Amino acid sequence: MTLAPRSRVLVAMSGGVDSSVAAALLASQGHEVVGVTMKLWGGESDSGCCSVSDVDDARRVAQQLGIDHHVFNFGDDFEEFVVEPYVADHVAGLTPNPCIECNRHLKFDKLLRRADALGFDLVATGHHARRVERDGGYRIARGADRAKDQSYVLYPVAGPALARTLFPLGDMTKDEVRSLALELGLRTATKPDSQDVCFITRAQGGRSSFLGDRIPLRSGRVVGTDGAELGTVDAVELVTIGQRRGIDVGGPGGRRYVVDVDGPAATVVVGTAEELLAPSVDVGDVVWADGPAAGAFAAQCSAHGRPLAATVSLLDDTTVRVDWAEPQRRVAPGQSVVLYAGDEVVGGGVVRR
Repeated sequence: MTLAPRSRVLVAMSGGVDSSVAAALLASQGHEVVGVTMKLWGGESDSGCCSVSDVDDARRVAQQLGIDHHVFNFGDDFEEFVVEPYVADHVAGLTPNPCIECNRHLKFDKLLRRADALGFDLVATGHHARRVERDGGYRIARGADRAKDQSYVLYPVAGPALARTLFPLGDMTKDEVRSLALELGLRTATKPDSQDVCFITRAQGGRSSFLGDRIPLRSGRVVGTDGAELGTVDAVELVTIGQRRGIDVGGPGGRRYVVDVDGPAATVVVGTAEELLAPSVDVGDVVWADGPAAGAFAAQCSAHGRPLAATVSLLDDTTVRVDWAEPQRRVAPGQSVVLYAGDEVVGGGVVRR
């Protein structure tokens, strides 16, 4: 897409170096750029985003660039669409990905709606991903810096939302981003990258403390795949598929891994490394880039850390079965699987139990 010579672009500025450089690039191209920081989390944060200092960093960078800056308070929406589902998923024995839900509901829905209301043509972010034209539409594609690629967490962005979204850093490496920030003298040039979960604070006890303040953490049974009682865990809500540490079942048989978590029944099932493998996974609530697709794709999920060869079969328009070329570690229900054709995202969804 060729931008108009002077488009009105609302840039999401988190207070980090990536969004700072994204704003700088667009401003240097002559666009009417306005920075906005979304205030999402009202509690303590030590992850490098969502803090008072981050808002200040974004505002100061905007001043350096000579652009206006605003703060939008989406705290209630963040609680409704990200925090509450995060807690509910743990109760149900799921392993959520709150960053994907934040992108789905906040950055590329609420923010776009606000941009519409204010008369902006486009929204831009500092994600390391690309937007490519395909068959009259657009797809998300991997960024140039594979080590920093964020296309995986952007899969829900499709259709009209993607048509109005820019990723100015898509063709840059992280080193190039920092070098440009230093060249421009931006105060965020050497700022460390943020962590994923902005509302989980290490200083205040991490995930166990966060959940424990909101729900009663229940002890749970630990059983083998044959149903034999093997022990207990202190909090079933803190256990996830593939986990080995903290699951002390003792006895012979070698290492045991969590192969299932039944939240309502407060039961954790453990098995051997071989029993942790699965030939396929069902994925629901699939968001397609340009319509349902079946066949050979690369599939990526957090459990594997890299794209793997797979064959995708349609169960219905929003549900697929992903058959791995070789059995792989089970993917925790609640996590996302994203499908790629080469570097391009063709769809992605959430693993079902």
